[in-house]
Amino acid sequence: MDYVRLGSTGLKVSRICLGTMTYGTSEWRPWVLDEAKSRPFLKRAIEHGINFFDTADMYSRGVSEEVVGRALNDFASREQVVIATKAYFPTQEGANERGLSRKHLMDAIDRSLRRLGTDYVDLYQIHRFDPETPIKETLEALHDIVKSGKVRYIGASSMYSWQFAKMLYVADRHGWTRFASMQNHYNLVYREEEREMLPLCREEGIGVIPWSPLARGFLAGNRRKGDFGDTARAKTDEFGQQLYYTDADFAVANRVVELAGRRGVKPTQIALAWLLSRPGVTAPIVGASKLSHLDEAVEAASLILSPEDVSFVEEPYQPHVVLGH
Repeated sequence: MDYVRLGSTGLKVSRICLGTMTYGTSEWRPWVLDEAKSRPFLKRAIEHGINFFDTADMYSRGVSEEVVGRALNDFASREQVVIATKAYFPTQEGANERGLSRKHLMDAIDRSLRRLGTDYVDLYQIHRFDPETPIKETLEALHDIVKSGKVRYIGASSMYSWQFAKMLYVADRHGWTRFASMQNHYNLVYREEEREMLPLCREEGIGVIPWSPLARGFLAGNRRKGDFGDTARAKTDEFGQQLYYTDADFAVANRVVELAGRRGVKPTQIALAWLLSRPGVTAPIVGASKLSHLDEAVEAASLILSPEDVSFVEEPYQPHVVLGH
């Protein structure tokens, strides 16, 4: 496993990040694996040399953090792993149980630390932009959380590039902690981030850790327009159904399948190899519901695509409206 710096920081992360939305409780989503079925994935990731793990307080309404925290405590020392979590979405009822207010962020980090069973989080991310809270309030709260020792680095997730640029400017103006990473929606069937967000991140030294690098399984090449596919997630993932499934999306997926056949690899490995080759991308956040998925993702990190391969899979792409914010 190769390790690279997260943006312009000194933090070293594996080129594959294990996303843990799949691990928690099936009471939250029918396709989520309960704790006993989740632990082998975290163990296998450690064995592969993955040191980067991403969760969020909203995943399984906190149970994902509990599962991840217990497993990493059993399978690795705290210093060996980089734990990332996120706050914004509600995990329980209440007027202040969502957003990026000082109150919510201060409450959310303490609850996340308790669930994860750790004294600090390596990367604390705002899960979305909050138009209802002043940027200064959010950034000062995050800075204070860092200075308290509860968080080492901060990151952001899907938003417009002008919003992210404004947040970077405000942090710099006040001397507050700067964002180290951007977790955005980016894959072969959604490339709108190439217009503004990715150039901004490269210019500002921000690490890019894309979510949904396989388009929520769409780039495996086994989805259908009529009934979405055979897996429980494909059939019940309403969010994913809203993001993909255009004719152009299927054209890209078909190219991925064709190239995978020629190269003797899995379509998912082609999709990940393409993403890892993009300028500025640090580590795609990969989910896995079968151990083979995790093994294949690790292998994809060493797969090199030729310029002709890249052109072949990119060519059918059609612009999208902004999706995932």
